[in-house]
Order: sequence, then C-alpha cells, then structure tokens
Amino acid sequence: MSLFRVERSSALPVEEVWRRLTDFRAHGRLVPLTRTRLLSPGPVGVGTRFVARTGIGRLAFDDPMEVVRWEPPAAGRPGTCLLEKRGRVVLGRAVIEVYGTPGGGSRAVWVEELRLRGVPGAFDPVLARAGRRLFGRAMDGLLGM
Repeated sequence: MSLFRVERSSALPVEEVWRRLTDFRAHGRLVPLTRTRLLSPGPVGVGTRFVARTGIGRLAFDDPMEVVRWEPPAAGRPGTCLLEKRGRVVLGRAVIEVYGTPGGGSRAVWVEELRLRGVPGAFDPVLARAGRRLFGRAMDGLLGM
C-alpha cells in the first residue's frame, strides 16, 4: 500500500478551506483526465458516495468512494473527512483534515493510503511520489494558490 501526505497552509478561514476541499465535484475539474460525479443526493456527509472516473474512452477506470466519517470544523476542533475507496482498481482510504491557525488562517492535511489492484508493492514509492504531486496540485487549485 502506498502512503503519502500533502499539507498546505492558507490565509483562508478554516470553514472556507473545509468547504473547498470537500467539494468533491470540483476535484474532477482539477485532476487531469478525471470527472467526478456524486451518487448520493443532499448535502455531503457520512454515506455520501461519489465516483472519480479517470482516463480516456476504453482506457478509463472508476474510483468509487464513500464518506465514512464527516466532522466539519467547529470551535477549537479541526474538521475531519474520511473517504473509503472501494473500486475494482483503486482501493484504500483518504483522510482530509483542516485545522485553524492563529490569525484566522488554516492548515490542510491530506493523507492517502492507496493500492492499485494488480500493481506490485515495489511500485509503492512511485505511486506515492505521483500521488503527492497530483494531490498537491489539486489542493493548490482548490485553495486558489
């Protein structure tokens, strides 16, 4: 399993960073060759399911996910969102945490445990490097950096 972590600081308030990072439709607009669609109606929360489809034509795969923990930031407490990846190709989990910082800004941390079915563990360092780059760019885009 490949494990990577991406961290960003922002002058934006913690509630705005939380809103942007948990706007899962927006993720698909920032990750190359990916489209995201929500499968669950209503506001995002525990039980929300969505699919990120990555690739072109027949060379594409689905990355279905479900929100299994949803704790928006509150006074003195960071926001935490846990996603379980339940696809035929992509497995694992992602944790998004958003912390308030002194002066009204925020710090966002994205930790991903990723496994691609059929890809040997020897490739985990390559996947981690690619994941840090890809998710770092996505976070930068979502946060307007």
